[in-house]
Amino acid sequence: MECVAAGLCGISLSTYTSKSRSVPGWAYAKSTVTVVGLGCGQLLVTTPLSFVAVSSGTAVALLSAGRWDNARAEISPRWEAHGAGATRGVSEAWAVALVWSIGGVWSRVALAIFSKSRAACCVVSIGAIALALSRGVSHPGGARKRRIERQPDWKPGPRRGPRAGWRFASGTESHAVTNARAEEGVKLSGEPAGRQIWYFVEEDEGEVTASFDPSVNPNASDRILRAQRVAAYGHPEEEEEEEEEESAAAGAKSPRDALRRGFMFYRMLQSEDGHWAGDYGGPHFLSPGLVISWYVTGKQDRVLDARQREAMMLYYRNHQQSDGGWGTHIESPSTMFGSTLTYVALRLLGASPTDETAKRGLEFILKHGGATYTSSWAKFGLCVLGVMDWDGHESVPPEMWLLPAWCPFHPCRMWCHARMVYLPMSYLWGKRWVYPFAETDELILALRRELYDADSHVDYAAIPWTKTRSLVAPTDDYSPVHPLMRFAQRFLSWYERSAVLGPLRRIARRRGIAFAAQYVHAEDLQTNYVDIGPVNKAWNMLIAFDDEERPDAADAFARHALRVPDYLWVAEDGMKMQGYNGSQCWDASFAAQALVESRLGDDPELRECAVRTFEFLEKTQILSTETSRATPAWDYEAPENRERWFRHASKGGWPFSTSAHGWPISDCTAEGLKSVLALSRLDCVKDAALSLDRLADAVDVILALQNYDGGWATYENNRGYGWYEALNPSEVFGDIMIDYGYVECSMASAGALKRFHLAYPTHRANEIAKALRRANAFIKSIQRADGSWYGSWGCCFTYACWFGIEGLVDTGEDPYTSPSIKRACDFLLSEQRPNGGWGEDFTSCFDKAYAADGMRAYGDQCGAAVVNTSWALLGLMCGRCADAAAVQRGIDYLKARQLKSGDWPQEGISGVFNRACGITYTAYRNVFPLWALARYVNAYAPSSSSSSSSSSSSSSSEHS
Repeated sequence: MECVAAGLCGISLSTYTSKSRSVPGWAYAKSTVTVVGLGCGQLLVTTPLSFVAVSSGTAVALLSAGRWDNARAEISPRWEAHGAGATRGVSEAWAVALVWSIGGVWSRVALAIFSKSRAACCVVSIGAIALALSRGVSHPGGARKRRIERQPDWKPGPRRGPRAGWRFASGTESHAVTNARAEEGVKLSGEPAGRQIWYFVEEDEGEVTASFDPSVNPNASDRILRAQRVAAYGHPEEEEEEEEEESAAAGAKSPRDALRRGFMFYRMLQSEDGHWAGDYGGPHFLSPGLVISWYVTGKQDRVLDARQREAMMLYYRNHQQSDGGWGTHIESPSTMFGSTLTYVALRLLGASPTDETAKRGLEFILKHGGATYTSSWAKFGLCVLGVMDWDGHESVPPEMWLLPAWCPFHPCRMWCHARMVYLPMSYLWGKRWVYPFAETDELILALRRELYDADSHVDYAAIPWTKTRSLVAPTDDYSPVHPLMRFAQRFLSWYERSAVLGPLRRIARRRGIAFAAQYVHAEDLQTNYVDIGPVNKAWNMLIAFDDEERPDAADAFARHALRVPDYLWVAEDGMKMQGYNGSQCWDASFAAQALVESRLGDDPELRECAVRTFEFLEKTQILSTETSRATPAWDYEAPENRERWFRHASKGGWPFSTSAHGWPISDCTAEGLKSVLALSRLDCVKDAALSLDRLADAVDVILALQNYDGGWATYENNRGYGWYEALNPSEVFGDIMIDYGYVECSMASAGALKRFHLAYPTHRANEIAKALRRANAFIKSIQRADGSWYGSWGCCFTYACWFGIEGLVDTGEDPYTSPSIKRACDFLLSEQRPNGGWGEDFTSCFDKAYAADGMRAYGDQCGAAVVNTSWALLGLMCGRCADAAAVQRGIDYLKARQLKSGDWPQEGISGVFNRACGITYTAYRNVFPLWALARYVNAYAPSSSSSSSSSSSSSSSEHS
């Protein structure tokens, strides 16, 4: 009995904790695990235990002799191509043998325990069974029990827009503007395509900027950019109408007319380098980190000049809510996270304590307990500034980076965005870095008095900081810190105080800080000083200011300063810091596919638009142009450097934003690949089509990013385990610890592989076929019982259902017979609003439940919105929805909401990240209605009245 239990437990444990994507899907099947486990148990009965121990241990040693590949977080044979995806037969056999050999070791250990304790046998066996039957870690789960109850609220009335005189520049023009203002010998590096910045010229008194009223809609509609682009195109009379303006009579337009009108407008917004620029703002907690960095590094104009500071203050004033606070993002009710950071930024930028906005902001903070009740990321900024003692922040020990890579607690196993935020945090926390003039700066001393007591009677030095570490306001506590993490934090606190460990801790601390500094330097060079995102951008820049030992110490800070404008965006609500350096490649790839599906790509009036889009995407493929390879990032692509800095293969991928940014993402690579393949079919582009070598590089990246469970994560393979989420210290975000598999990334990646295979059927054909089969199973495994999928990167269920349905079709499902597709279509139909549209707001993401009122707040009176409607229609049409009348009503809704110019109104926020934070995509209101109309006109409508298999085959391939 003990032998059988030990065999089953050992093989189950080894299989279900394996992270190797080389293990074929059949090896994970419960039936396979059971059979192999029983066989292992029989081996334990009939073979001397010492022989089992020695043989299985030797096998593990031999099979794991290959290097540890941090690019995929798995053990791979030495001969396997690094970062290309180990899915060939020899690799699969190797990986299965390794997993089962490890299982043999675990079985032997389990038997040693079971032979001494029957109780242990029962407990471990039950645990192994529970593990085997547990839901995959990538399943996002059901609705949250704790729903968002408060609503944002603003005082009604228009606010002032930014000062006239802001100008937009992109591509090579943006490089010229920045380099002209740079210090001698310091220039931008990397591919200029897609870069977008704002700079101030002489104010034109005749120029009027749009006003902004958050009580009507806190989402800016990019009127300043769009007016400039339309004027540059030569049609100033066609500038965007006010959103309240009545649209053209719907009955006078056909879907084809609406489609053409929409593209004729959207082409005017295209930048000279081929991308479509747009606002990617939304979060309020981003720019305060930059302001703090600017302040503590000397308040230098090369980081933030006077005009930028003025426009940022205007943004803060415009978004203050009725209760005096600011939300985590523009549609969020006020939180301590958003309010504390924004208040501090306002004061640093020059607002006096008697300023009305500042007074109301401080009242909100003190009403909710003072700054000790803000979240940990905000506390970190306060510690750097010197208005909170470091004892008030939980430990972020840099010596964690010194652990061996195989250790379960090594930070390299974290999701890269979390990893790259806690990297500079570990450096600054390890040094207890504080603004050098904090003890004499009058403003800092004033903030110390203001932030903790309404009457400024609290003695800052007497605050029991260690007791405040775990304090957090209910407004911020989206993901309460798990007891396991609380235990870890208490252990680290003891570790910090231990006198016995003092000498060892100091040695490890110095080495950890040194490694963190080198890692920050590597990140700067790999991204041309853009960095992966705005949070680590601000702290990396501070480290460049502080670290005098880095090789580029003389000009590192100056190079960082040149890239600050990449994150800043001007709209009618002021200047904000974006959640990335833009969404250029992402938006352009969707626009390209919509244009091709519209069959207007070779139209004389849109041909130039198609060519410029292709040229932009060609230049944006990472490390694939001469310009991009002439940077230090190319040197970091070498396998040994990727191993050292935990990076996945980059060459051949596509980014979310620009080539200079340098981080490839699975779905961005996939949508980029789909776009260039689609555009290459146009007569105006086909002669410039990418070579097979470049396309194959993209395929290698996609195949290598498929996870062990068959799904695709974002930047990297999943390197950790589900229990890592119990170590989430952020409080304000959910599911940030590992790179989960997502329906969006899986659909995009599978679709790209399918389209590539149709164009090049002999290239890695077997591996692509296997990848598609595994993707199909994964997408089905995360579908909810009601037929929906949860959207992790868009709001929310309509978005995910489009991806889920199209992903299943691309992986071989027949839309006419697939139960999964039918359930998804039925779900979408059940959520259609009375006026024919669909709508969701941010609460769908936050609550993980479909918003009961749709998008009533910022859409139309029925709760519908154009973007959600477009996503639902794309899914229904791909799934060959039999309810043609419902689809027709959705199309009629899009026609009715289209403005006379061909634009659509800006409605609610459409993007999301980390479950709890909304983010803006102003391009979505154009791209997705156009795509839905294109699919209806050219694929769905012609065959919606026919049920013949030939018609279904033809129509389902239209969007392939």
